[in-house]
Amino acid sequence: MSRIALNRRRRGAMKLLGNRHAMHAAVMAAFAPGTATDTDDGRVLWRVDSHADDVELLIVSPSEPCLAHIVDQAGWTTTTPWATRDYEPFLASLRTGDEYVFRINANPTHRMSLPDGSKQIVGHVTDAYQREWFTERSRTNGFELVSSTVDGSADERTELVVRERDTAVFKRGGGKVTLVTASFEGRLRVTDVDQLRHALTHGIGRAKGYGCGLLTLLPVA
Repeated sequence: MSRIALNRRRRGAMKLLGNRHAMHAAVMAAFAPGTATDTDDGRVLWRVDSHADDVELLIVSPSEPCLAHIVDQAGWTTTTPWATRDYEPFLASLRTGDEYVFRINANPTHRMSLPDGSKQIVGHVTDAYQREWFTERSRTNGFELVSSTVDGSADERTELVVRERDTAVFKRGGGKVTLVTASFEGRLRVTDVDQLRHALTHGIGRAKGYGCGLLTLLPVA
């Protein structure tokens, strides 16, 4: 797992942050030719997190990246360029029943039937359908969403927050890509360790090459 702070005021950072295809190319350029980027143990996943004025690029990959070109183009040259740590000890520490705070930027989609009988992949754009999409994915990725009561009420509510909804449009080759995204945050409980490890290293949902699908966990304090 690697983290690099981006200087959003630099021209290069503006280009990368404003175009998912450009960011994808920059991330993949961090791996030397011949380096395995999609293996049984995992694939390259990335996500951009914004906190007030701070912007951070997070990468999970089966091999260590060199992010010098991103530092030169879009980073802070006066601080630690980037940090990489071994992800395996954390993956090995996962246990059934453990609870974590999670975050993921995802591409919630469904198949829509067209009049000619063919299928088309379209994005979920409403809060209800996006929540339903993520809840369904939890059942096949080794976790369940934690519920809690609100203000002493007997009714339980899943601790799931959906924010940062967006529809990104960018060029790819000679065509145009429209990408519906949403960030999901909350608490989860581990139900299947192997499934969750696979989700953490291979991603959840579609558009993984464009900054979607990377699930991250923090232990509940």
